[in-house]
Amino acid sequence: MTGDDPLEESAQGEPLPDGGAAGADDVALDPWGSSSVSDYRKLFEEFGIEEFDEVLEEVPNPHYLMRRGVIFGHRDYRPVARALQNDEPAAVLSGFMPTGDPHIGHKLVFDEIIWHQQQGADAYALIADLEANSARGMSWDEIDEHARNYLLSLLALGFDPEAGELYRQSAHREVQDLAFDLGAEANFSELQAIYGFDGETDVSHMQSVVTQMADILYPQLEEPKPTVIPVGPDQDPHVRLARDLAERMRFFKVSEAYASFELEPVERDLVAEFYERLDPAEFDDDTLRCVHVAEALEEAPLSELGVAADILRSVLTKLNEAGMEPIRPRTRFSDRRATEKAFDALIDAIEGEKRVYENHVDAFEIDRDEAEELARQVEVDTGGYGFRPPSSIYHRFMTGLTGGKMSSSIPASHISLLDDPEDGYNKVKSATTGGRETAEEQRQKGGKADECPVYELYAYLLSGDDDEFAKRVYDECVGGERLCGDCKEQAAQLMREFLEDHQEKRDEVEELLEAAEIELESPRRR
Repeated sequence: MTGDDPLEESAQGEPLPDGGAAGADDVALDPWGSSSVSDYRKLFEEFGIEEFDEVLEEVPNPHYLMRRGVIFGHRDYRPVARALQNDEPAAVLSGFMPTGDPHIGHKLVFDEIIWHQQQGADAYALIADLEANSARGMSWDEIDEHARNYLLSLLALGFDPEAGELYRQSAHREVQDLAFDLGAEANFSELQAIYGFDGETDVSHMQSVVTQMADILYPQLEEPKPTVIPVGPDQDPHVRLARDLAERMRFFKVSEAYASFELEPVERDLVAEFYERLDPAEFDDDTLRCVHVAEALEEAPLSELGVAADILRSVLTKLNEAGMEPIRPRTRFSDRRATEKAFDALIDAIEGEKRVYENHVDAFEIDRDEAEELARQVEVDTGGYGFRPPSSIYHRFMTGLTGGKMSSSIPASHISLLDDPEDGYNKVKSATTGGRETAEEQRQKGGKADECPVYELYAYLLSGDDDEFAKRVYDECVGGERLCGDCKEQAAQLMREFLEDHQEKRDEVEELLEAAEIELESPRRR
């Protein structure tokens, strides 16, 4: 869940809003390794990441990274979009592992945090110093130096420390306390399956994972609210685990049910289908009962039901054992980890007809959405967290200026936000392009902007909010009007100007950082 991922990875392909890119490599997501995502479409298929283009129209005043498809995917972003639309509470959080200088890849995450803050979300930015120490072996002196540079760039780009919160993991007691609580809901087997941990993995590395889970859920400590985590796709394992833990920490699970006993989701769908299909008036007392549904299922051809034989047997067993119990749709509140006080409070809070059982309550006059809010409110009122599953948005990795992936070990492949502006100019001038072998061929066939690191600089950074300029550069390239020499010269000049301006602003916000409520030096022993 750290913001250094764009420098660790690369993506081949122009940032188009269709979420696709050339290639068909296997997808591997490793938050600390060198994951390779050459086909972003596989993330939709294999990990359930949704295309951001489908939610774009619901986002008020979308950032240019969203409009241009640089932000290509999301998990459950609609609640955040709705909250921003309606001026309701929302939050954004991302972290930065201070293992080197901040670079143009980090700027993607900085911009995403700042944009959400400007749209009204509570904004949080953290220094993942525990992760840097445990997973990367960074010394505390190194971490302090790099952390300061990250924070100065974040402030220079527009983060408002008075309206948001900056913190470092090692100095935040509330985060540490929350990590302890979350740790009780996670185990080694789970971390092993998600992250590939083994007997050689040190405990501090595992502890840093739980701390990151606490970071992700921290914005909801005072109030449950939609929260988005902007990250690269290699950080998705953290997001998925955080969503799971948010659910496990809930007092109650809300679901739909049709009888007093439990049905698996596929079984419930089958019962629901026959509840709608059968007419209660055809039975003795105008009541549809479990045995009636069982009889109808037994008479229906298995091929028509569309379920496996073992699932049908399970449903029939449950229905026949329930016998003459009426089938009635209801909303179920299941006791997941509620205190006795919370369970009693829930019973009192449910209005209308209800049935109380040992481990759940069935309500007949409340819909699913109302039930979710009621369960959350009771939980918060009785000492629980009431977490909402955190959302996430995913940006494409930037291609290295030398081709292939950006790498901190290859200075020419990336541009640090601390680079001398002339060095930035020279790196762009020396960059690989998507141009043809000769100028004549370029004019005839057009350039390959989709494969050009220099065009990515225009799309991700140099065009700023000017979509027309970004499109014009692209169209001129693929149309053969723009030659690589002139294109790189323009990009190099814009990069020099950006670095000059950014570094001037970094100097201007030095006092702002000193006044911010964040530990600039680690309290850890050296």
